[in-house]
Amino acid sequence: MATALVIGASRGIGLELVKQYRADGWRVIATARKQEDCDALAALGAEPHKLDVNNVEAVAGIGWKLDGEELDVAILNAGVYGPRHDGFPMETDFNSVMHTNVLAAMRLLPIIAPMVSSAKGKLAVLSSRMGSLSERNSPVGSLYRASKAALNSVLIDTALIHGKQGATCVAFHPGWVRTDMGGASADLSVEQSAAGIRNTLATLPASDQATYRNYDGTTIGW
Repeated sequence: MATALVIGASRGIGLELVKQYRADGWRVIATARKQEDCDALAALGAEPHKLDVNNVEAVAGIGWKLDGEELDVAILNAGVYGPRHDGFPMETDFNSVMHTNVLAAMRLLPIIAPMVSSAKGKLAVLSSRMGSLSERNSPVGSLYRASKAALNSVLIDTALIHGKQGATCVAFHPGWVRTDMGGASADLSVEQSAAGIRNTLATLPASDQATYRNYDGTTIGW
């Protein structure tokens, strides 16, 4: 049975990924910060683990709990947008966004990547087209953009280490999705975004180089 890990699965795209993988008969390991969300994941047939990605002890603990797993797919979905205004950033906002979107990845990816390598699987992070440097044409959301550009850098480094061992690493733009972050007027439903991400992961050729893709599989420039 194929195994998927979804980190940040309490709602939105992460929760939908759990639902879709379970519907296709996958074994799914999923994390959430709150116990009630873990209970909801268990009701879907997933194996839940309580995890706050900003808690260093909890991150170390998840590595211990998953020791020996072989992951066909692992998706780091946890992330925050931060302030909706631009301009002078407050330290609290900077720390929240950078710790959740970047520092957590720097801690989690080295733990997860060997489990993906063992299965010659796919390791994905939920990035954003807003993190692209070569395709950038707007300064809006500068803190979020900076965090996703940094996340992409972390993924590229992860591929340089673990790609030769079998992990295929991909950063995803999930599309503009109707979630709490994307808002009600966004283009895509969570079902469409998750289905596209899953199809892209399933059809993505194995590679020891990180790749940057739209949810529908089209390439984005770093």
